Amino acid sequence: MTGPLWGTLPDGWMAGQVKNAATVTLGKMLQSKDSGSDVRAPYMRAANVQPDGVLALEDVKEMWFGDAELEQLSIRAGDVVVVEGGQGGFGRAAYVDEDLPGWGFQNSINRLRPIRDFDGRFIAFYLIALRGSGFIRAYSNVVSMPHLTAEKLARIPMPLPPREEQRAIADYLDRETTRVDTLIEEQQRLIGMLRERRRAVISSALAPTDSWVRRRIKHIGETSLGKMLDAGRAVRDGDQPRPYVRAADVRADGSVNLVDLNEMPFSDAEMEVFDLRAGDVLLIEGGATVGRPGFMFESAPGIAFQKTVNRLRVGSQADARFVYWSMLRLYESAYYAKHYGSVSFVHLTGEKLREIELHLPPLDEQRAIAVYLDERTAKIDALSAETERFIELARERRAALITAAVTGQIDVWEMA
Repeated sequence: MTGPLWGTLPDGWMAGQVKNAATVTLGKMLQSKDSGSDVRAPYMRAANVQPDGVLALEDVKEMWFGDAELEQLSIRAGDVVVVEGGQGGFGRAAYVDEDLPGWGFQNSINRLRPIRDFDGRFIAFYLIALRGSGFIRAYSNVVSMPHLTAEKLARIPMPLPPREEQRAIADYLDRETTRVDTLIEEQQRLIGMLRERRRAVISSALAPTDSWVRRRIKHIGETSLGKMLDAGRAVRDGDQPRPYVRAADVRADGSVNLVDLNEMPFSDAEMEVFDLRAGDVLLIEGGATVGRPGFMFESAPGIAFQKTVNRLRVGSQADARFVYWSMLRLYESAYYAKHYGSVSFVHLTGEKLREIELHLPPLDEQRAIAVYLDERTAKIDALSAETERFIELARERRAALITAAVTGQIDVWEMA
């Protein structure tokens, strides 16, 4: 019998289903009130089961359980918990390595309790590999809200190695995935340090001296808010559907996406008003990333911008690239949250934007600083990108290692 991750299994292995290795139990529907003799108890929910088999129990909620329910829905060392539904996490699995006395679990979780001395770690690793392969998504018939029901989970094809080999595979994967995870954590710390270094370079280069002057944005350039989306729904004679830049197109790295854009109707006159030219600085108008800048390195004829974006077009007394770096420094220093309150509800209106003060050195110095920052940050960004690639390769190696081990493609006895 072939399966979703294997063709031929090693001698001594059997092919079966999850129900041959564990009992599957769905948790309790959320109960917010005492029915009379219930007790409040902590419970496992989908948010506690993170990717790659991580069980996060720092954020714990409680609900009402009867004594019999807590006994039936207990969580013990050796269990495996699997997320039942939701676009972001269904099918995520984690091994429980210690008893959780007094805990229950909610109906966003299926509990697998191994039978006949099956190793829960092996089951968890297999389900992690299965989800990574895309099988769980296809198997759950995803349309809008996918559900990996207890019945579906129980019927999933699964290799059934001898017990001793299960334990050997689990021991091997515990050891090897820990090594990979440690490497990934080290690289993630490096990325954090590189980001801090980048911010420090920008902040240091833009620290004003006595020769710098303070100028409000309204005195160094023109600002314009993009076209309202609602207004674009009414098609007038002469309007044509045109691509437009919105907040989501102003990327975290300062670039502006100009491909596969949304469209709405614009007149020729509006296209002249809402055009995008080389040197324009685009700033997100609202939301959690309010004030994040992007820079137009080239003109974009035929592309406009929508009202979730402000366009700042700098005049002759300022260097546009220097202004971009200055606006980025403001954004990274949480300027908008400090000046306008909760960042979730801040809107960078044209009036607010025009009143922002920047410190400007002489024009030649602005250009020199902009070139310096372009060069220094490019080197840091290259290191960050290389580190990100290493992390991605490490994750791919981790996934491949798990798949190979749980399907018998590698002999873990030789690896010991």
